[in-house]
Amino acid sequence: MKARILLVEDEQLIGAATKKRLEEAGYEVVHSTDGQAAWEQFQLRSFDILLLDVMMPKKDGLTLAQQIREVNGHVPILFLTSKNEKEDRIAGLSIGADDYISKPFSMQELILRIEVFLRRTRATATERANVFTIGKLTFDYEDLRLYNESGEISISLTQKEAELLKYLCNNPNRTLKREEILSQVWGKDDYFLGRSMDVFVTKLRKHFKSDPHIKLETLHGVGFRFNVPGK
Repeated sequence: MKARILLVEDEQLIGAATKKRLEEAGYEVVHSTDGQAAWEQFQLRSFDILLLDVMMPKKDGLTLAQQIREVNGHVPILFLTSKNEKEDRIAGLSIGADDYISKPFSMQELILRIEVFLRRTRATATERANVFTIGKLTFDYEDLRLYNESGEISISLTQKEAELLKYLCNNPNRTLKREEILSQVWGKDDYFLGRSMDVFVTKLRKHFKSDPHIKLETLHGVGFRFNVPGK
């Protein structure tokens, strides 16, 4: 499966050339030319790494990175900066960016940096593939259990509850369409399975009552959004 990159670069020629070279290297690339468009893309789908320019219209890269870090603490963020933007590099790292690369950069160097972060992310993801922190709760998919802060067993889950919760945990703070969830968790999208999914959603909401910051939001006519702090 191709790694998906969000490239945020307002200079069209640089952005288009970088996107082309990254796609030739085997990545899937979404290119946004301003910070607000990039934020909207980030909310619509998951990304494996973010490449952010600092100076952009509508929303600058520092503001965008800070906004992303409020909802996702894991996705690698690599800033694309000019050599004279030392203060921006320091500011970016202080708000949670992982690294920076100075313009003009070679594509070989950029790809090497990307691969370093992707390998690190994949290793970490493998370690935590089936154990998730959800606010004040811990979800162990293999044991079909939710634990509270003290580590005591609080809730036992059914297999389907666990499968649905795992999918939500893998897609936090995103708009998830009903048909997408049904296809991924139940295997197909039809009316009766949709009604079954609604029942499981109601059950999960009851499980989250011990942490009011966790919200499984219904987006009428669209689907759901699993709002989890710190993701």
